[in-house]
Amino acid sequence: LLGANNQLQYITLALGSALALFLYPHAITGALASRSRTVIKRNMVALPAYSLVLGLIALLGYAAIAAHTKPIVNAATGRADSNTVIPMLFEGQFPSWFAGIAFAAIGIGALVPAAIMSIAAANLWTRNIYKAYLHRDATAEQECRQAKIASLVVKFGAVALIVLIDPQYSIDLQLIGGVIILQTLPMVAIALYTRWFHTWGLVAGWVVGMGWGLILLDGIPNPASGKQHFGGSALALNKLSILGWQPFAGSPTQIYVGFVALIGNLLAAILVTIVLRRLRVFNGTDETNPPDYLQDEGSPSLKPVAGMLR
Repeated sequence: LLGANNQLQYITLALGSALALFLYPHAITGALASRSRTVIKRNMVALPAYSLVLGLIALLGYAAIAAHTKPIVNAATGRADSNTVIPMLFEGQFPSWFAGIAFAAIGIGALVPAAIMSIAAANLWTRNIYKAYLHRDATAEQECRQAKIASLVVKFGAVALIVLIDPQYSIDLQLIGGVIILQTLPMVAIALYTRWFHTWGLVAGWVVGMGWGLILLDGIPNPASGKQHFGGSALALNKLSILGWQPFAGSPTQIYVGFVALIGNLLAAILVTIVLRRLRVFNGTDETNPPDYLQDEGSPSLKPVAGMLR
């Protein structure tokens, strides 16, 4: 159960995670690749049922405890590998033929999101780096080739990380990634609804949020694992210091680091925007058109991609 000191941390973690969820590039790749709005609406109707199934899968951990399932012990470290609990549960509770099907489902369940993530990374490389800076006149076929190569590099890079890096690093990376991606909220999400923020104000806010978030994470230890840095995402308010000023000195209440960094991000963006607007600094040109937000299957301005996939 939550104690009095970590209730705020739980609330801000839940809110921060919800805000960050669709900021990850791979989270919207499927929506952008959909054939039409109708497809997205139909899938959204089924999303609650999918979420319910995910909840049932999460309960398998309790089933493993009830069945007294033991994880496999890593021979190199002598520690139990908690990732093997569910496979061992399947092996112990199901007949061999069905356990094989369950193992295959685990593999497929890992491959599908990994494929989406690699596609998203390939899109980011191709459109935001290769096309924007390295080869502005690239043809559609050249972009497609770059995306394929980038996707392959990401896949092999992921396998290399699994094989060569301590598995604990993946948990740390997820922790750090959640704080980092949340700092793109003003740029990516809020900027969709308002043009009030100045471009350089958003950049300044991002720099402040990124820097402050990483500094706060670096100062959080984990006594259980012996780590002195990046030991968690819960920050005690009495450790929060703003240029030497501790506004919550003596308070043991914890809060999510990403949420604190986001507040700093927004404050910096607002202050810089006010200053730059006072100075009448040019804020760029909005090159989008109203029809861009209403494109759908059959729109004459959309280009078919069938000819690119060679």
